[in-house]
Order: sequence, then structure tokens, then C-alpha cells
Amino acid sequence: MRYRYLLLLLVLFFWLGLVPIADAAMCRERNGQQVCILKLKRSAKNYWEYRAKISIDGKKQADKEIYNCRDRTLTRKGKYPIPFKPDSPGELVCFTLGV
Repeated sequence: MRYRYLLLLLVLFFWLGLVPIADAAMCRERNGQQVCILKLKRSAKNYWEYRAKISIDGKKQADKEIYNCRDRTLTRKGKYPIPFKPDSPGELVCFTLGV
């Protein structure tokens, strides 16, 4: 009887250990375009900032962009902050995360 529990435990352990990790992008339909958040990382220093890589209609961005959900601005590769436009990908990032 004890061996059955041990065997069941081992089978369960190996079954859970072999399940592949899901790698799915979060996509939304906005203004006739499909906007997908491919990678998303929250800043440790400024919790309102997110570094994200986004694709619009399957075209991936070249670089990661910094979305500031507090000031509603977007910063591209060391340049000046740009305010979000209505229905922009930045609005999607901040709305999805509830910021």
C-alpha cells in the first residue's frame, strides 16, 4: 500500500515536471490593429515604469521602449519622453496592468 502512494507521487512529480511552459503573447484588437505585448518587465526602481516590446499587426519593434504609466509618456532609446496618444500601445500596457 505504501509503495502505491510512493509510485503515485513519483508519477505526479514527473508529469508536472515535464509540462512545457506556455510562451504566449498578450494580444488585443485596437482600432482595427492587432497589438501584442511580447515582453514586459517592470522597473524595480520606478514601479510605474514598464519596459515592453510590442508588435503591431505582426511587425515587431526594433528596441524595447519605456512606458511611464504615471506621467503617461513613452521613452525610446534615451530620447525625450513622448506623451501617449489616444488608443496607443502605451495606453494598452498601462490599462492592462491596472496602473
